Amino acid sequence: MFTRDGASAYKANLDNTIELCNRLGNPQHEFKSVHIAGTNGKGSTSHMLAAILQTAGYKTGLYTSPHLKDFRERIRINGEMISEQTVIDFVHDHLADFDEIAPSFFEMTVGLAFDIFAKEKVDIAIIEVGLGGRLDSTNIITPLLAIITNIGWDHMNILGNTLQLIAGEKAGIIKPGIPVIIGEHQPEIAHIFIGKAEKEGSPVKFASEEIQNSKFKIQNINGEDKLVIEIAEQSPLPLPRSPHLNLSLDLTGTYQLKNVKTVLLAVEELREQGFNITDEHITTALSNVKALTGLHGRWEVLNRQPLTICDTGHNPEGIQEVLKNIASVAYKHLHFVIGMVNDKDSSKVLAMLPKNATYYFCKPDIPRGLEAESLKLKAESFGLQGETYPSVKTALQTAQENAGDNDLVFVGGSTFVVAEVV
Repeated sequence: MFTRDGASAYKANLDNTIELCNRLGNPQHEFKSVHIAGTNGKGSTSHMLAAILQTAGYKTGLYTSPHLKDFRERIRINGEMISEQTVIDFVHDHLADFDEIAPSFFEMTVGLAFDIFAKEKVDIAIIEVGLGGRLDSTNIITPLLAIITNIGWDHMNILGNTLQLIAGEKAGIIKPGIPVIIGEHQPEIAHIFIGKAEKEGSPVKFASEEIQNSKFKIQNINGEDKLVIEIAEQSPLPLPRSPHLNLSLDLTGTYQLKNVKTVLLAVEELREQGFNITDEHITTALSNVKALTGLHGRWEVLNRQPLTICDTGHNPEGIQEVLKNIASVAYKHLHFVIGMVNDKDSSKVLAMLPKNATYYFCKPDIPRGLEAESLKLKAESFGLQGETYPSVKTALQTAQENAGDNDLVFVGGSTFVVAEVV
């Protein structure tokens, strides 16, 4: 399992997935889909788009990874996880195939998702890339639309050690004639997407360029924090039926503004392809993404006294957005519960973290978890001070006990740390 063991579990080709899906009757050709890649934001973007489609009345499949609590979070239909029995039956029915093909955990899971979506006759499935794009198991679909949210520093040991190399891998989901939306226009790599799209004859748009006039604020609505976004007249191209939109998201991380622009442009593309999605569907869905799709761990408030928030951001770009959100909160002192994995260079992240916080170092409970003592020693070289704790929960409990009424407790550094507290 890549999530547990790291690069040793990554299969750098599509052979197993192709063979497994052949034996399943190639279910990936039986349903319409949208394919979503990117370093950060692809999970939120996937869930928001799925929420909109199911609100618009479409039977919507959603495939994402990794899960936080339950394996079945990865495969949902209209927000509902598939049943345990469905997983058991799939494994039982295809044990002989697994023995012969020896697929990875991820390859088996992709086969299961595609099989279920075909059998359940979903109207459309939102398929999130697991890692990279070109060689990801999900890349055997021919979607209606490809989305790449952004490019950042993550999984360099597998995807390459420059943004250009990483972008090249993610551009691998761009297919002949299939429209592609890029979330963020990043000058140093935009040409890679434009070049690949031109080569494939695929129209390409950048959401950050298409939707520029927007304002946002955090507002408490009926006792719940919402990210209120105003999308005004667009330049250079107005969205055909949405010259002005007021949205209130239940996902309150301010970085969601980037993802919302990507989602809105995706909706316009789907409208052009015949999907009946109204502005009301959009506003209703985006205010209820968590309830509709089960998304957790995105700038999520765990407790009010003391204020405790978690976020799955874990690479430099993700942490940068987390720090912007932390800066927007009024607090007296920051208590930072942090854990990481052992196969990523933590230096860039540790160098970004505030030195005036108190740190609670812990190890996520997976084989890839970085020992708390090792993390503490490395953090000290960046001027970060704190103690080690035997578990994530102990670290969080201690931080909450130490925090004053006006302090902020933040939990993060790794998806697997957040998984233990949501």
